[in-house]
Amino acid sequence: MPIIPVAGPSTTRGEWSQYSNEAYDYPPNIRESFTDLGRSITDKVSLLSKASSPAEAQAAFTAPPSAKPQPKTFNHAIARASLASSQLLQHSSPVGQSPEDPLASALEKYALAEEKVGEARLAQDHQIQSRFLTGWKTTMNTNIDFATKARRSVENSRLTLDATKATKRSQLQAKGLNPDDESALSEEARAEIEAKEDEFVSQVEEAQGVMKNVLDTPEPLRNLADLIAAQLEYHKKSYEILSELAPYIDQLQVDQEAQYRQSREGA
Repeated sequence: MPIIPVAGPSTTRGEWSQYSNEAYDYPPNIRESFTDLGRSITDKVSLLSKASSPAEAQAAFTAPPSAKPQPKTFNHAIARASLASSQLLQHSSPVGQSPEDPLASALEKYALAEEKVGEARLAQDHQIQSRFLTGWKTTMNTNIDFATKARRSVENSRLTLDATKATKRSQLQAKGLNPDDESALSEEARAEIEAKEDEFVSQVEEAQGVMKNVLDTPEPLRNLADLIAAQLEYHKKSYEILSELAPYIDQLQVDQEAQYRQSREGA
């Protein structure tokens, strides 16, 4: 009897659990890591310098950072880089020139938009963790694990049956009889093989029942619907944020091109 194969629980847990890791799309950045570490050390040194007793010194070591760590998402990283570039352009503008540098203004708006997209991604991840991962892990840890154990029981039962048949054939061959002639087997040997066959059939039927229960339960589809809903909400918000930003950037680009042409014509 055919058995529906069930993937091992580890084949999907690892991938989706990435939503529990805030930095799953965050590029390694040694400079930012050292900056965060330096800020943490500075906080500890400042607190230790004010400690007047061993108890206060111990409290300084275990105190949380004074500043909230920056979110470790790619969108937040882009936002920080864009804002830093905008500020650099503003500060490097020649004296007397209009502070409204088009590129600086565009980068600032883009930084704000990317930060909003990053916050939307964090909201998505929170929804996926609470509404998808929790229920999905429960399903994986119960129904599918049961199905996997049932499949292994079938495999073990089949191996035992094959081993029993092989042993009986070897005994016939040792007696100089045809090993494929089942009629040459003793009543006791045939009974032993039949018992192993019955056990194998029983294990197959039990496994099919367990796997049917896995396929019939509505929980996985409900969990998957929650996953898609969270992703849809995130992409919808990202689209709205960038759709609002795009016309502003386009207009800046058109205005700058017009000013450039006017300056060229006047020269």
